[in-house]
Amino acid sequence: MSKVIAVFGAGTGLGASVARRFGREGFRVALVARRKDRLDALAAQLGGEGIEAAAFPADLSDPAGVPALVGAIRERFGRIDVVEYAPIGGDVSFTPASRLDAATLEKFSRLLLLTPVEVARAVLPEMTERGDGAYLMTTGYTAAQPVPHLSGPGPVMSAARNWLYSLNGELADSGVYVGTLTVAALILNSETAEAAAAGADAAVPDTFGTEFPVVHPDELAEHYWDMYTKRDRVEQAHPVELTPQAGAPAWSPQGGIGA
Repeated sequence: MSKVIAVFGAGTGLGASVARRFGREGFRVALVARRKDRLDALAAQLGGEGIEAAAFPADLSDPAGVPALVGAIRERFGRIDVVEYAPIGGDVSFTPASRLDAATLEKFSRLLLLTPVEVARAVLPEMTERGDGAYLMTTGYTAAQPVPHLSGPGPVMSAARNWLYSLNGELADSGVYVGTLTVAALILNSETAEAAAAGADAAVPDTFGTEFPVVHPDELAEHYWDMYTKRDRVEQAHPVELTPQAGAPAWSPQGGIGA
């Protein structure tokens, strides 16, 4: 039976590219996101390319719904071999740390920490029993390097990053790989890129002026395939030169920022 990747946050950017990259290697694809119309369209596109895919509409800000969601994927495909979790959409915005409140943190926590933890709890028993599998999660650069005026998702993703590092170490001998891709760039074709093109200032802050890295999602999907196959690091940064270093300065105006 061919392997299955479940893409959580399967949008038109990174999710679509990850689905295609793994699909080219023979993976069947479970597509998870809020918008059924977009999911159905993407599943049809993948099907036309010879990749078996199915849509699973779900609100990933509801961690209580994870068991039923994972159960539905298993019922359709029979197994889950890889999880890729990256539900950042165009409606995610930054907040200055001095204005951050509990309600904002709670909103981000459900999507970027609580649900990914519940997804892991739902899929890891199957993976560890089989002695093979992978859990991949995308985070933004503010999870690794705090930036003044750009708080909100960063503190929550920082907690998720901490958890992922611990999970990687705990599962190292089980055959299950855990890794995180830290993105410090605007992802082309994504909802955030759409929002930026439409002039939604909250989606892409202009704090750093015009020098803003842009990346094609196919390049990030290639990072994920390389991480999955080599399993030789916990974290991959893009751009590579921005790999977080202990004691490094938080940021420079010539850089950029990911959510």
